[in-house]
Amino acid sequence: MSEADQRWERIRNILLWLAVPLILGLLAASAVPKPIIGVIRLEDAIYTYSAQNTIKQIQYAIERPEVRAVVIVMDSPGGTVVDTESIYMELTRLREKKPVVTVVNGMAASGGYYLSVNTDYIFAKPTSLVGNIGVIGYLPPAPFVIEDIITTGPYKLWGAPRDSDMRQVEMIKESFFQAVKLGRGDRLTGSDSVTFSGQIFSGIDGLNIGLIDEIGSENDGAEKAAELAKIANYEVLDLAHPSGVEEDAFFFFMTDENGITMPYPREAGIYMLYIPPLPVK
Repeated sequence: MSEADQRWERIRNILLWLAVPLILGLLAASAVPKPIIGVIRLEDAIYTYSAQNTIKQIQYAIERPEVRAVVIVMDSPGGTVVDTESIYMELTRLREKKPVVTVVNGMAASGGYYLSVNTDYIFAKPTSLVGNIGVIGYLPPAPFVIEDIITTGPYKLWGAPRDSDMRQVEMIKESFFQAVKLGRGDRLTGSDSVTFSGQIFSGIDGLNIGLIDEIGSENDGAEKAAELAKIANYEVLDLAHPSGVEEDAFFFFMTDENGITMPYPREAGIYMLYIPPLPVK
């Protein structure tokens, strides 16, 4: 073998030793799934079915190690207290393991905002609606006698005296206020008299008083979630389908005699819910 052939043989061996580990590394990397930023869309009032669907997706994100962070895409006026609290508690479990970012599209009002403050960062559009911090309740009627019904106590039909419901509303309101203060901390810059007045704010105004962190889009939310999770080269995945969420046909709001949906819940109760004013005829 000539000297040139020997030199070429040495070069080929060196290239081979360099190429084999590189190829093996690329093959190993291709076998490892990309980290995932999971997207959970809450684009409805918060009630039994929407809460169940949201919780199912949160649990999926908790259990899947490839889901490294979550973006909650919010467009909700709020809803029932108990269902809002159920999602809030599951969000707390999720945040113990992975960062969570909220992106408000149309609205995060009342219970929707209550959930948003239990995430690490909140984006909104300039004209999104945020806030409406507080509680509304439909009081039971004053007890009266119905001749054809026998009851074993004055509140058997009504559940509780009216003043008991009023105290419960006050207790839930204070719990809501504390959740906002805990979630936003010193990022709140507005006075309590403004922040907790029940007012609903535009995204720009919400930014000015610390109800949100930044004006941004869903892409911004994914980038922030990836930053908090310290990952790159990630995939964004809507978690509804892989978690097995199905569409439901339940109607949370009342409809009038013409079948038009009204902004009022179908059932009496206590709600973390934004009810917009009806248009003036």
